[in-house]
Amino acid sequence: MTRTALVVRGGWDGHHPVEATELFLPFLRSSGFDVTVEEDPQVYADADRMAGVDLVVQSVTMSEASQEAIRGLRDAVAAGTGLAGWHGGIADSFRASSDYLQLVGGQFATHPSKHPDEVHGDQSDNYLRYTVEVSELGRSHDIMAGIDDFELTTEQYWVLHDDLNDVLATTTHPVQPYHPWHRPITSPAVWTRDWGQGRVFVSTPGHSLDVLQDDNVRTIIERGMLWAAR
Repeated sequence: MTRTALVVRGGWDGHHPVEATELFLPFLRSSGFDVTVEEDPQVYADADRMAGVDLVVQSVTMSEASQEAIRGLRDAVAAGTGLAGWHGGIADSFRASSDYLQLVGGQFATHPSKHPDEVHGDQSDNYLRYTVEVSELGRSHDIMAGIDDFELTTEQYWVLHDDLNDVLATTTHPVQPYHPWHRPITSPAVWTRDWGQGRVFVSTPGHSLDVLQDDNVRTIIERGMLWAAR
């Protein structure tokens, strides 16, 4: 049976929404999805169309969406449509919408930078070597099967989140003398969330194409999309 996947992309160009989503279209098609792509989240407001969507893959950093679009997305997920994404394309979207933030369960707050002596004023200022640690729950979850703790050099997301998330992996921000926090802060790096009859999947790694092509990250995202889909 063919399922339907709707890829919604746009927003800030720094996350390469077109190139990033194109990486995963062959996988979706080979996994039996009929894939369509939209460049505007207003598609979420089309209730008839959304009712036939089994999976939404969203890559829209920042930007804005109408109240009708957010309501349509929430209603679709509650009725069984899966929602999946990575990095700012899902965890830093539609900042002005509390209804969207509640649906996704995590909001990007910052990505701590290097030592002040090592910053140059470009994106690489925030590229840190850090560990993605698989949680106890993650070790028994299909999405993380066979994946051990692994390291990345990229943006390390500090995420505001809530307890409805099932956290499959975490990352910890250490205390540094040049940062104002006083104890290590652990943020979810991979999580799932049940919402009505639907499922939500989020991976915070995914800032750039090379990170998305990391074997661990790509495997997690591919499995996460399949897990979220109706």
